[in-house]
Amino acid sequence: MAARDSGVVQTAKRSGEVVSVTGSRVVVEADDEVIFDKNGNRLCDGKFDFYYLRKFMKSNQNTCINERPSVRVGQRVEAGDLITDGYAISGGELALGRDVLVAFMPWHGYNYEDAILVSERVVRNDVFTSIHVEEFMTEARDNKLGPDEITPDIPNVRPEALRHLDSSGIARIGSKVGPGDILVGKVTPKAETQLSPEEKLLKALFGDKAREVKNASLFVPPGVSGTVIDVRVFARRSAEEQLGKHKIIQTALANIQNREDDERRIITAGRDRIMRRILSGAVLTHDYVVPETKKVICKKGKKIARTRLAKLNYYMLHEIAQREEGEIGERLRQVEKLANDQIMLMETRYREQRERIRGGDELRPGVIQMVKVYVAIKRNLNVGDKMAGRHGNKGVVAKVLPIESMPYLEDGTPVDVVLSPLGVPSRMNLGQLLETHLGWAAKVIGERTSEMLNNGCDTEALRDWLLAIYRGDDAKEAELKRYSDGDLREFAGLIAKYGLPVACPVFSSATEEEIQHALALAGLPTTGKVVLYDGETGEPFGQKVTVGYHYMMKLDHLVDDKMHARSTGPYSLVTQQPLGGKAQSGGQRLGEMEVWSLEAFGAANALQEFLTVKSDDVEGRNKIYEAIVKGQDLARPGTPESFN
Repeated sequence: MAARDSGVVQTAKRSGEVVSVTGSRVVVEADDEVIFDKNGNRLCDGKFDFYYLRKFMKSNQNTCINERPSVRVGQRVEAGDLITDGYAISGGELALGRDVLVAFMPWHGYNYEDAILVSERVVRNDVFTSIHVEEFMTEARDNKLGPDEITPDIPNVRPEALRHLDSSGIARIGSKVGPGDILVGKVTPKAETQLSPEEKLLKALFGDKAREVKNASLFVPPGVSGTVIDVRVFARRSAEEQLGKHKIIQTALANIQNREDDERRIITAGRDRIMRRILSGAVLTHDYVVPETKKVICKKGKKIARTRLAKLNYYMLHEIAQREEGEIGERLRQVEKLANDQIMLMETRYREQRERIRGGDELRPGVIQMVKVYVAIKRNLNVGDKMAGRHGNKGVVAKVLPIESMPYLEDGTPVDVVLSPLGVPSRMNLGQLLETHLGWAAKVIGERTSEMLNNGCDTEALRDWLLAIYRGDDAKEAELKRYSDGDLREFAGLIAKYGLPVACPVFSSATEEEIQHALALAGLPTTGKVVLYDGETGEPFGQKVTVGYHYMMKLDHLVDDKMHARSTGPYSLVTQQPLGGKAQSGGQRLGEMEVWSLEAFGAANALQEFLTVKSDDVEGRNKIYEAIVKGQDLARPGTPESFN
């Protein structure tokens, strides 16, 4: 329910059978020919419903939207069933985090004050790795000195810096880019200088020289490294000739043509398949011959042989549909008309899309062309990233520890995450402890079920084991008793693969007795505490430790987005003080309280520098920069601009 209501999954419009599945689309052959719903809204264009998946798109939070098909060819779907998994959706359920093995214990002070200790395995196996999509945009404008030009011919730039640009000056899809790389090559005209009489004479004799241009390219900003996954070009109708030549536009038109051909192929193949299905076992009222060979393929009053039915092409099927009378002829003509109507609507839809691409775009006044480049960035879990559980238990990763240094269980399994035990009592969110116990029991029950299946246990022993798991749930017990042997093994296979599924609705959570029963069934101590061993020494810790599986999420407060440094940079026009914030490449504010601390320490020279040459003493900062370059003694600071 949560996945369906999230709006990031697609559901079947009508009941039917899945006939084709690829990574980017799903096709369902509907049971009926109903095209409109009860309110008169168009549901579809014909017998086949096409569902196109969103692939690697940018969300409003710069995360990656990617849909995956969750059905297979031949599967039956009902109206409203999920046919795709969206981002942060797994098996039709909301899945924002991962299950990890946690231990509640202090570890050398590294999880002090809600800090989190993480195993290197979590980073290496991409357990909390996320993909982010950044959009970079540039515009080519019509200026007083002449129009900007998007081109790979940029003055005073090394050829290596242009290696990933295509012939139009835009980064190729799939190219790896890093800080300072050119995403879109752009030049803008420079102001012409006054020509001397000699230069005027040379210009008159040898023609107009190439206009002087300056580099105005779009560069990758600091701290961004990734892969170009999409490029979009927008241009005015006046630039139609340039637009038609553009490789990206040609690629978009080719993609539309491929999609149209694919839809036409599926509709026609489905039409022929349905017509053959209608003719299977039917008695025809006419003789039919192959025009080329004059060979009779089906005789009047006889059924068509199955082998001959498979060889009938569309032209023969069309002839049969036109000549046959009665119910069979009517059904064949109806199928044919429905397919032709769907093809006609499809062609109209794609024709409009092509015209929209060729026709140009509405841009702001003065803008000739606009280019957007989308870069996908892979972010591994890092020290400084913020994580949280489902109980408000948030914290910052303090250290990524080698696997061999992590505390480990008696069987040698190292834990994935070490949380501070002091994060529980004062917050009174005991739910995280109950979740840890229940998670561990569910995981181990899944492992024991897997062992039983692998060892080939008999069906009744498996049924008794599942009944013991669901003890007290009358409805589930009755359902398990009704299962056939095949259904029972399939159900047990799901538990073996994913662990025991557990739901704890609000105000009707699992009781302490139920959790203890699950732990006992899994062969674990009912306290949920076990002896852990120090990964560095191999010695057991003095006290037993609460261990279990905990659902943890990575929050969108990533250290890579916050990391920032400034040496020199832009200054405010009004105050002449450095700008603030990462976006403006600004500095850190030295406020009143920081000044008090410097005064208290008696750091007079440091304080003088902070308030003058490092801030708004314009003349002083120019002099000090010059003195550093020349290796001279630093000049005395002047008067800050704020005092003038």
